[in-house]
Amino acid sequence: MTTLFIILIVLVSVLLAFFVLIQNPKGGGLSSGFSGGSNLMGVQRTGDFLEKGTWTLVIALMVFCLAINIVGPSAVGNRGGLSDQIEAPVQSSPSLNLNNAAPATGSAPATAPDSAN
Repeated sequence: MTTLFIILIVLVSVLLAFFVLIQNPKGGGLSSGFSGGSNLMGVQRTGDFLEKGTWTLVIALMVFCLAINIVGPSAVGNRGGLSDQIEAPVQSSPSLNLNNAAPATGSAPATAPDSAN
């Protein structure tokens, strides 16, 4: 299953790079900010096939990457991450019983001060 996701990720990545590289640039980048106002509102075709294909491939790439992390085993053999924290048994911390603590040698036991006046 992991091999299938790796093949799909590589295929989608190559197609995504192809789709991005064949698109016409819609803006002039940094140089358009310093040129005159002749091309203020350039031609923008937002609904064309290449842009929809780019968004579809980006979403597919994200889904495949998440799926390979959820389904695929890690290199160590355990799943690691959040699943270890959820499935790990809760360890109780040792209780500190300060009431029965032995007094240090050479000192008198501590007593509560009398508040009766």
